[in-house]
Amino acid sequence: MNAAPTEGALAPDFTLPRDGAGTVSLKDFSGKMLVLYFYPKDDTSGCTTEAIGFSEKLQDFADANAIIVGVSKDSVQKHDKFKAKHDLKVILAADENLDVIKAYGVWVEKSMYGRKYMGIERATFLIDDQGKIAKIWHKVRVKGHVDAVLDEVKKHNG
Repeated sequence: MNAAPTEGALAPDFTLPRDGAGTVSLKDFSGKMLVLYFYPKDDTSGCTTEAIGFSEKLQDFADANAIIVGVSKDSVQKHDKFKAKHDLKVILAADENLDVIKAYGVWVEKSMYGRKYMGIERATFLIDDQGKIAKIWHKVRVKGHVDAVLDEVKKHNG
């Protein structure tokens, strides 16, 4: 089990396949802020609401020098369908082997109806333009989250 990174630490490096083919890497965002959000599954209610919320505010984030990347263990093909169905604008990265999900400490034991299982914790990492983690939100509640992240991005831009 990897120790989860902490605020102020260098963000774990990654390169993942992304929607629409190609890859996305931490180094692609040098000089920009990166909102890296982890979510359990494409096309479920909370994940859809969160992705639509980030998509609707994409220009606000861009104006604040921030890029948004969502990560789940769904395949690139599922991401492409999810984006098309909901007209999503954010980058979606596929971590089918869980390497990045585990590196960020969000592969956790969950419980539903008394049954324990492993799954992705809904979490968001704000990575600054130097590649350091500026802020972490664990166990995210979707309502109000996008605005809270945007406020934090704007704070870091002074």
